[in-house]
Parts: sequence; C-alpha cells; structure tokens
Amino acid sequence: MCSSDLYDDLLRFTEQTGLMNARQAQGLRRNTGDGVAMRAVQQARHLREAAAEIFYAIVDERTPPLDSIKKLDEFLHAAQANRTLRWRSSRVEVAWSSDAQPGLPWWILAECAVDLLVSEEIGAIRACADEGCRWLFLDTSKNHSRRWCDMKICGNRTKARRFKAQRRA
Repeated sequence: MCSSDLYDDLLRFTEQTGLMNARQAQGLRRNTGDGVAMRAVQQARHLREAAAEIFYAIVDERTPPLDSIKKLDEFLHAAQANRTLRWRSSRVEVAWSSDAQPGLPWWILAECAVDLLVSEEIGAIRACADEGCRWLFLDTSKNHSRRWCDMKICGNRTKARRFKAQRRA
C-alpha cells in the first residue's frame, strides 16, 4: 500500500467520523504529496500508539506510562500551534489556521483524544470483552453495562462460542 493510500485512509476515517468535512478532505487529497502524506500518516500512528497506551492503562486501572502522556502532550501542542482566532458571523471563533495543512487529521485526532481524557466521559471507556478483540469503546448505554465494541460481531461471536460449549457439555 502506498503512502497516498494510507493518507487517504486517514482522511476517510476523519471524514466518516465527522471530525473533518468532505471539502477539507478533498482539498488535502488533491494538494498533499506522497512524502508529506507519509509523514502525516507516521504522526497519526505515533499519536494512536501514545493515546492507546494511555486509554488501555485507564481501562485496566493502571497508571499510564509517562512517556505516552508526554508524547500526547507534544501532539496537543503541535495541534494548538495551528489554531487561530477568527471573526465569523458576529463572533470570535477558534479555527484551524489552514484547512490545507497535511497534519490536519492528526491535529484533530490529538485534540479529540485529549478532550476525552479530561472529560467526565473518561469513566465510560471500556475494552471489548471479546479476548480476541479488546477494542476500546465509549459505553453510552443507560446502565453502563455494555460489554462488546459491536454486539453484531464480538457479542454474537462470544455468545455463539458459549452456546457451542454448553451444547458439548
């Protein structure tokens, strides 16, 4: 897979999750060269690894690695360095200094990760109960008892295994 494909995957992810709009993603697809795209993908990977170490530590009730916290802090500062105040529609707003910067996807992701870490919702982060998965998800269920990242996949798989084991017994 070439770097532009990986960068396109990153753009598609941020677009599908509503973190970036189609206009921003399309502009970045058109204007980002392979070398710059690969650096942005590498930054996104490093961000993902640092954030994952922190979130998994929290879920497992361990102290997150200090190196990961420092790395996420660096990503946050880099993102914030690309923020600016603008006057729009009779008010001041915080905006990205440019929608045409290749780092925009990971800047957005860094801010989202930190926003979640410092929010009240941090206690609702769960790891999938399927031992083969263990993806993280935000448990927004009414009684906070959700066990799987996706009931149709992991939940169904776990229940099917349990059913087969009971039938064998």
